[in-house]
Amino acid sequence: MNKCFLRLPLTALVALLLSALQLGCAQPAVAPGGDPNLSHPNEIVTVAAGDHTVSGLVTQLRDIKAFKYGIALFPGHPGIMRLREEGGQPRFDLGGNFLVRSRRHWLDGETLVVVVDAPSDQWATFNQQFRATPRYGADVAALLGDISRRYGVRDWTFVGTSEGSISAFHAARMNPALARRVILSASVFAASRYGPGLSGIAWRDLSAPLLWVHHENDPCAYTSYRDAQRFAQDSRSPLVTVRGGGPERGGACQAYTAHGFVGVESETVAAMRAWVKTGATPPDVAGK
Repeated sequence: MNKCFLRLPLTALVALLLSALQLGCAQPAVAPGGDPNLSHPNEIVTVAAGDHTVSGLVTQLRDIKAFKYGIALFPGHPGIMRLREEGGQPRFDLGGNFLVRSRRHWLDGETLVVVVDAPSDQWATFNQQFRATPRYGADVAALLGDISRRYGVRDWTFVGTSEGSISAFHAARMNPALARRVILSASVFAASRYGPGLSGIAWRDLSAPLLWVHHENDPCAYTSYRDAQRFAQDSRSPLVTVRGGGPERGGACQAYTAHGFVGVESETVAAMRAWVKTGATPPDVAGK
């Protein structure tokens, strides 16, 4: 055992071990010193919606007052960030998720990002079936509408990764006037104990242009590259293939493998940004 562990009180050691055993892409809360994204201004925006609230973590470049583009990021399983402020700083779970940890790579003088949390009354069970309901579509619209007014955003792109692709698809499907385009990365195609994934989706229900982004060596059983190729063909939408990256650690469906584009985060985001700005399908991504 690492000698550093021996200096920890028993309660702290148990907490550390439980954190390490979290499933899927869930990650422990992020400390300010450990997240390079927090070198940029970050604000938690919360909107009341009946008996619950919905929040988003807005990240932007400093000293910019209005933005043309807004990138709405829907993180992977379980999609529950538990956004809150402690000591004047944002705190949240899922800090290791691909979209959360790479969000700074989207930023420029006309672009901000918002990571969309699960609604507050869904923090216990934010299941896939709920994400397909009109209530969820209205929650996302309320949050992004408020952010649009605060920051002058005129053009929204919905980006999902892993199980967050289900959130992004349904939120865009239900808000065609809001979602100008949709990007689905490392998507959950197959049904699992968590829900149907994207199986059975009717692509005609999505009016926005769609881009698929997938790592060729994605090791997760529910997010295979072969399925990405098939879904791209079925939806008649382009697929950007990502190669390379690493080193990997953790389980096959976790955030620091090819499933989470580890080692090629900035290159993958650059390809997605190019599509948002130009509409032209970018070339495949080749990491080191």
